[in-house]
Amino acid sequence: MRCAWSWRRDVAEDATQEILIKAVTHLGSFEARSKFTTWLHRIAVNHPLNVRKSEMEEKAMTFTDMGKSLDSVMDADLPDEKTLPVTTKLIVEEARLGCITAMLMCLDRRQRLAFILGEVMGVDSESASAALDVTPANFRQLLSRARQDLYQFMNGKCGLVNTSNPCRCARKASGFMREGWLDPTNLQFTKDRVAGVEKAAPEHLQELEAIDRQHAMLYREQPWLAGPDIASRLRELLESTGFAKN
Repeated sequence: MRCAWSWRRDVAEDATQEILIKAVTHLGSFEARSKFTTWLHRIAVNHPLNVRKSEMEEKAMTFTDMGKSLDSVMDADLPDEKTLPVTTKLIVEEARLGCITAMLMCLDRRQRLAFILGEVMGVDSESASAALDVTPANFRQLLSRARQDLYQFMNGKCGLVNTSNPCRCARKASGFMREGWLDPTNLQFTKDRVAGVEKAAPEHLQELEAIDRQHAMLYREQPWLAGPDIASRLRELLESTGFAKN
């Protein structure tokens, strides 16, 4: 899954590298007072909370703004596949993932991180609250608000969540390309897909199978993307800090 705060893939990859470097160079600070995964989650969460606003955040887009943007894009058939550098199926998937990522960007940072941790990754409230440095009750409140805001918008706008809505990814993709939101020569969301979140964490699907939260399932179905090759850099850091031998 992409970083919860970044729209551009290159920014997300840079952030991933910075988070990994922080984790490796601060291994000595881990005192085993909590689970190692909780310690890692806190490092990963603190980074996006403390860095400057991303490009999408600077625009301060709200759900109202996004609804107007979607309405302004006229429905149209996709171009002939022979004129595209990739298949139309991939174009539609890029449009879908880009759209639901933009919806996520309408939440504030803490709500986004709460949604990613609790709803998408299935992290329990104790571990997630520790990562966000809030009480479990506060985390559950953040998560509840994020769920409510996303569902309210998607149920009223997205055809994937509510089939009575006219908005369809295949009909909007051409407009997204015209607006410059989707570049078939530089895919941001469908390139180098590794595995769906639901396949990586199948034990967390029971909750969604038991209740009707299709909007959350859309986010769990997003693909993991292959990250940048930073193995050499991490190896150098490990060796320099004494955690690895030549």
